[in-house]
Amino acid sequence: LALNETVREDPKDGLTNAALLKNNLECSFYGMTGDVTITANGTRAPLFSVVALNTSQIVVGYFNVSIDATRLSQSTGCSDCATVIPRFTGDGSDTLWLPWGGKAPLTVPRCGFLGNNCPKEFWEQNGVYIGIAIALAVLIVVVAIVVSIYVWRERKKEIERLNSLWQISHRMLEKPTRKKEGQSQRSLTSSVGASTNSSTTRVTRESDLLETATTAFFHYNKELVMATKHAALMKFDTADTIEFRKMRTFDHDNMNRFIGMSLDGPQILSIWKYCSRGNLTQIIERGTMQLDAYFVFSLIRDIVHGLDFLHSSFLQCHGNLNSSTCLVDDRWQVKLSDYGLRSIRIRDKVSKRKLLWQAPELLRDASADPSKESDVYAFSIIAAEIITRKHAFNLQDRTESLDELIYMIKKGGSAPPRPILTVAEGIELNTALLHLIRDCWNETPSDRPVIGQVKSIMRSMVNGRQQNLMDHVFNMMEQYAGTLEEEVIERTKELVEEKKKSDVLLYRMLPRQVAEKLKLGQSVEPESFESVTIFFSDVVKFTLLSQKCSPIQIVNLLNELYTSFDTIIENHGVYKVETIGDGYLCVSGLPHRNGTEHVRDIAEMSLDFMSAVRAYRVPHLPAERVNLRIGMNTGPCVAGVVGLTMPRYCLFGDTVNTGSRMESNGKPGLIHMSAEANKLLVTAYAGQYNTQSRGEVIIKGKGVMETFWLMGRANEAPARLVTPPTIRYPTDATSPNAASAAAPKVVRLSTLEVVESATNVGLYEEYLKT
Repeated sequence: LALNETVREDPKDGLTNAALLKNNLECSFYGMTGDVTITANGTRAPLFSVVALNTSQIVVGYFNVSIDATRLSQSTGCSDCATVIPRFTGDGSDTLWLPWGGKAPLTVPRCGFLGNNCPKEFWEQNGVYIGIAIALAVLIVVVAIVVSIYVWRERKKEIERLNSLWQISHRMLEKPTRKKEGQSQRSLTSSVGASTNSSTTRVTRESDLLETATTAFFHYNKELVMATKHAALMKFDTADTIEFRKMRTFDHDNMNRFIGMSLDGPQILSIWKYCSRGNLTQIIERGTMQLDAYFVFSLIRDIVHGLDFLHSSFLQCHGNLNSSTCLVDDRWQVKLSDYGLRSIRIRDKVSKRKLLWQAPELLRDASADPSKESDVYAFSIIAAEIITRKHAFNLQDRTESLDELIYMIKKGGSAPPRPILTVAEGIELNTALLHLIRDCWNETPSDRPVIGQVKSIMRSMVNGRQQNLMDHVFNMMEQYAGTLEEEVIERTKELVEEKKKSDVLLYRMLPRQVAEKLKLGQSVEPESFESVTIFFSDVVKFTLLSQKCSPIQIVNLLNELYTSFDTIIENHGVYKVETIGDGYLCVSGLPHRNGTEHVRDIAEMSLDFMSAVRAYRVPHLPAERVNLRIGMNTGPCVAGVVGLTMPRYCLFGDTVNTGSRMESNGKPGLIHMSAEANKLLVTAYAGQYNTQSRGEVIIKGKGVMETFWLMGRANEAPARLVTPPTIRYPTDATSPNAASAAAPKVVRLSTLEVVESATNVGLYEEYLKT
């Protein structure tokens, strides 16, 4: 065809014109096999038809495929050199692919053209991952189970720990011990301290706590606590234990802390924190608290705040509110106590008196549960007690009995009985507070204000000022500071003057050194002194003199005489120990040791006593004369304070006994000395005093002793000794020579005589008496 076209165009050179022949190579025609296409390079472009047997076994053509031979020859690979012309409509699912279920085969076989790319099975491909996932899941489940068990056990332990906090063993509760009244220490401080403690202004002391039928006091973990007794014996369930645990977490300024329960004792005890000032009932009973308007308002406001906290808690209400459950701490802050424990309280017996705080609806229905409204009613009764300073409903001034009053409250009516709001003297309260209290005890529970409203109304009464009671007390103290300082100065002056007076009196009763130790609180231990001089004196024939006088005259006589003696003592270093009737006991050389001066002090004092007696006249008996018998002795002695009430500085030792014997065996108007006193006096103060030996004398309890008379000072005339009379007495009839002694012996008893027989002793004593 190309050659024919070339010859036609160029007949002359057509057979040799290669360029023209090349241009005429491209052509197409229909041949026996269909359309034939010759390409530019003279090759036939392939044209294929895709045929197949249909479901009726008839050959059907589905595609015509033509191939661009030129492009194919020019490239090693040509993905778009073939053109597919479908001979059907649609996607061929109902024609071409109908024998294969209407689905076209994959472009690449599933296992590849060589069968080596077959995909792995699901388990073969993902088995490892599935195994790991299963292992992780099992591990997670195991860990979750372990963790759950651990959390459960820890939670159980925590519950047991929390339960152990509120469960208090009865063995851990120790009753407070009472201090004994007596004290062993010998000091004025201990005695004064005891009396001071008895007048303390503190409301309650540990030693004053008394156990009652409903309350007791114990020491728990070195802390004083209050225990409320419950008569019910029961087993607590889970709800109860949860309640106890939650109650322990209460933390509010106006809530008394719940410590726990004692279940293993003789009876169930609920343990609460101890408040030192007791409850409102006790404070009202004492009637000693001085309340102003703000003080009253603060106490009522504290109760409102505590109720507001309770009504917002899981307990919802107090349920046991009365003035005895409103405790007061040392800062005068009210704390609500004995709340909750509903399962126990429904089994406890309620006293009739406590029914006065129960709302009327609870009195009418004993099975009804306490509510917020009943708490508001109880609050109003307590507020009335605080304002009037009287007990609930002021029973002592009412004509009805307690049972009648409870019946009237329970009955109700248009005018049910309520407390009389008579404000105590000296208190100026906002009248709105009184109206609020009356609203709170309304007979209808729904008409009573909720505690939140009560709190808001009371806040408005103080214009939002948030001043607590202690701030108020401090402000009052600042206001009175100036006046108080002046009063303190004045009182201090008076105290100094009284102290001087008491010191003077104390120094007259006890030696100054001893008194100073006692004032400092130091105990005065018994002390031994090597050398002191003891003085005893006695009024001669005092019994006969007293018979001539009345008791008043005797007292006046001794007072005048001993007053003059006391004046003399002050001029000498002598301590007056005591006077017993007409007897006089003094000592020198203790408690201040003065070397040998004690014998001279006693000697000088004795001589001055004799001079004073000679000049003294009995006022109501001018003719009578008072005479003394004086004895003195020197030696060792022990001294100490005996007793706490009216303590006495007492002397002990044989020296004291011997001094007493010197006085009792002396003579009227003379100073009788022992040999020891005489030796020290004439040795230490030689030539200053005149002494004379009396000779050997039988002294009771001592045997034969040589004694001496102190005659006077060396520069004075010595005292005159009376010549003893001649005494005629019979011979002792019991002696062996009684038969030969027909006539009685006549013996002259001189002052130097030694008396030998018992009869002589009796005669000599009779002589001394005369």
